[in-house]
Amino acid sequence: MVSVLPPLSLYVHIPWCERKCPYCDFNSHEAREEVPEGAYVDALLGDLERDGEFVQGRSVCSVFVGGGTPSLFSAGAIARLLDGVRRLVALEADAEVTLEANPGSAEAAKFAAFVAAGVNRLSIGIQSFDDGKLAALGRIHNSAQALAAIDMARHSGAASFNIDLMHGLPGQTEADGLKDLRIACREQPPHLSWYQLTIEPNTVFHRRPPALPDEEVLCEIEDGGEALLRDAGYRAYEVSAWARAGRECRHNVNYWEFGDYLGIGAGAHGKLTLPGDGIYRTAKPRQPAKYLAHFATAPNPANPVRPAAPANAANTAIPAERRKLDAPTLKLEFMMNALRLQNGFTSELFETRTGLPFTEVAAPIENLLSRNLLERAGQHLRPTPFGFRHLNALVAEFVK
Repeated sequence: MVSVLPPLSLYVHIPWCERKCPYCDFNSHEAREEVPEGAYVDALLGDLERDGEFVQGRSVCSVFVGGGTPSLFSAGAIARLLDGVRRLVALEADAEVTLEANPGSAEAAKFAAFVAAGVNRLSIGIQSFDDGKLAALGRIHNSAQALAAIDMARHSGAASFNIDLMHGLPGQTEADGLKDLRIACREQPPHLSWYQLTIEPNTVFHRRPPALPDEEVLCEIEDGGEALLRDAGYRAYEVSAWARAGRECRHNVNYWEFGDYLGIGAGAHGKLTLPGDGIYRTAKPRQPAKYLAHFATAPNPANPVRPAAPANAANTAIPAERRKLDAPTLKLEFMMNALRLQNGFTSELFETRTGLPFTEVAAPIENLLSRNLLERAGQHLRPTPFGFRHLNALVAEFVK
């Protein structure tokens, strides 16, 4: 049983986007009419208040507003959201507050206003600097807008910013992939998420698969890209996350170290610890209309943060999944996260975060060490360079 509560983060999901990309399997919905941002902020804050039992006296170390495209919301709505969050939970003085944004000119123009609202880290979905590749991905921005958005983020007043870049795109060559990366490095973002396009179920690309690069080209892009990033002063601290020293994403590191996080919003997931009870996964209703239906849109005059109670008493609680994790699931989920980290994990972290003795995973750990998939570095167990290329094989050892 877990005796020491882990750090606590907050994830906020805003499900609307201007256009659904053909590769996207996130819970996102095209905004075919004006998004109900006022009602949705009310719902989010009511959701957070009802999850208060999971806070357990902790302060929140990071907030991540993701989607969808959160930058579709006005800066006023984001300010009201963050003001409400501060009233309902204690944010650490140096809490990292990230907002995902698209590089379209209308959204980029709001970057400074988002920062004034309390955002201190922007994450921009660039994906590529090649107009042809952007069109193939269904993106609505072009390379010029991408570069302009990066410049706006740099001068927005945000303490840090990230750019998302993909490789393994339809028709992409090694030269194409490395060109994208060189442009990204030239822009010198403090943080760079660089990951391979994968075809996920329930997407347009799954129904109509595009022609993707073969394994040889992918390996050439990855090998050349990793060398390029290292030479540019970036360090891979996770499988697809690169950062300058001290600019790692604290919110995502908390995920990978099996910390706790509240998840509010349509389709949001959480991972939460109840001392003396266990560790739970939570999930909120996916459909925005269903999510909104369980919260009043009119503010409660007695408490401007909390929506007024619905007239129908049956709607006073969100139908949410709450699932307690058993020991085999805890072992697997810890490893699925911690093995993504360049520095790996310690036996103490495993025991502290899962409440299980390290002997539960000692045998598969020894097997991976003997196969050169894991290595010891002081007190840490971490994937070898070979292991990083075969993470599925590492994780499979814990599916028992």
